[in-house]
Amino acid sequence: MSSAQTRSEHVFDATTAGFENDVIKASLETPVLVDLWAEWCGPCKSLGPILEKLAADYNGAFRLAKIDVDAEQQLAAMFGVRSIPTVVLISGGQVVDGFAGALPEGQIREFLSRHGVQPAEAGEEDAPAAPAETAEEAINRLQQAIAAEPDRAELKLDLALALMRAGRVEPAQAELDALPANLATDARAVRLRSQLELARALAGAPSLAELQARVQANDTDWEARDLLGVRLLIEGDVPGGLDQFLDVLKRQRDWNDGQAKKRLLAAFATIDDAALVSAYRRKMASLLF
Repeated sequence: MSSAQTRSEHVFDATTAGFENDVIKASLETPVLVDLWAEWCGPCKSLGPILEKLAADYNGAFRLAKIDVDAEQQLAAMFGVRSIPTVVLISGGQVVDGFAGALPEGQIREFLSRHGVQPAEAGEEDAPAAPAETAEEAINRLQQAIAAEPDRAELKLDLALALMRAGRVEPAQAELDALPANLATDARAVRLRSQLELARALAGAPSLAELQARVQANDTDWEARDLLGVRLLIEGDVPGGLDQFLDVLKRQRDWNDGQAKKRLLAAFATIDDAALVSAYRRKMASLLF
């Protein structure tokens, strides 16, 4: 899309093999803007140079990861890409925001600014980063922005994501349901829908300790295994949660209308670790086919 000679040191091509280290782990130190594009995509050809220019202008305040969706189909699937270009901001190891389509430079600068990404002066790459905006701060900011510009539907998607970050499941669902059709299929909306599906499963569910005790007492308590998987996943033990779903799929595939498979697919849509998702997709496939 652009020659290596025209790229700054802050732009690189991301691959499935290196995604965990080059993007997810790297974002713990410096935000990474992911550009999902293809050679045949007209809007990508106008957006790509703008993003590369900004990467140079911001002088290390963020890194730009380029993903050719034709060459890296697994990464495109992980992000749930429905259209290109799609741009996703990853910070602190998590997807925090994104947009679809070729925005002008000014709007992209505004997008970066909303998430605390400001141009760095030469020699400032190692300066301490500004404190990340909390979920509640984001909710307050977005509610004020929506009140001022009620026709900007993308702000409502931002609000739904912030509400989910704050653990406010029902308000997040209400905002998601109210999105116009063009945003309802946005990669971030698709991911949020899966997160909400998992979070709702825990409404009124027993504690982690209670569920572990139930499974220990009766290893064919499929409901307990299912809820234990969800709770482990939500609380950060991703492999542990996926293993519970796989166990149900292996031993009682048709339980609750094939819920274990549905749980796995929903979980895959929320996990940033491409290698982990790939490994568990293979395990799921080996049990199904």
